[in-house]
Amino acid sequence: MTRAEGPGPGGRLKAMPAQPKLAAFPAIRSALKFYQIASVITGVGLLLLLTEMILKYTPLHIELFAGGSGFLWFAPVIASPDCQWFSLFVPGLDDCDMISTGDGVNISLLILIVHGWFYVVYLFACFRLWSQMRWGFPRFILLALGGVVPLMSFIMETRVAREVKARLAEREAQSSSETSPLVETESR
Repeated sequence: MTRAEGPGPGGRLKAMPAQPKLAAFPAIRSALKFYQIASVITGVGLLLLLTEMILKYTPLHIELFAGGSGFLWFAPVIASPDCQWFSLFVPGLDDCDMISTGDGVNISLLILIVHGWFYVVYLFACFRLWSQMRWGFPRFILLALGGVVPLMSFIMETRVAREVKARLAEREAQSSSETSPLVETESR
C-alpha cells in the first residue's frame, strides 16, 4: 500500500499496484543484477559449507586448515567418547563435543562465517528485487530459501532472471504499443 495515495473509500488505504512502474525499470534491472551475483556467491558458499559439514560430522571427522603444519591440509576432529552417530542431529543432546586438532587458520570455520554474513547480503538482494517487482510475501520466502537449500539459489536465480526480464520486456512492448498510436495521430 502506498502512503502517497492516502485513504480510499471507507478510510482504508488503497492497494499497491500489482505491476512496477516503467520509471522503476532501470532500478529493477540493477536489483536483478545484484540478486544474480549474490545468488551465485551464496550458492557456492552453501555448497562449500555443506561439504565442510559432511567432512566434519560424518565418520570422516576432518576439517580444512591453512598454514600451521602445511599450506592446505586436513586435520582430524576428535569426537568425545559420549558421541553416538545420532548425537549431533538430536536437539538437546549436548553430550557430544567435537575437538579440532588443527593449527593455523580454520578454513572450515571461515567458510561458515563468510556464508552466514553473505546470506544477509543475499537477503537484502532478495528484498530489494521483491519489493521493486511488487511480488507477494510468499515469493520473498521462496527467494530467501534459495540461500539455505543447497542448489536452490542456482535454480531460483535462473528462473527469476528469466521471469523478470520477460516481464520487463513485455511491459515495455505494451507501453510502446500504447503510445505509438498517439504519436502517429499527433504527426498527422
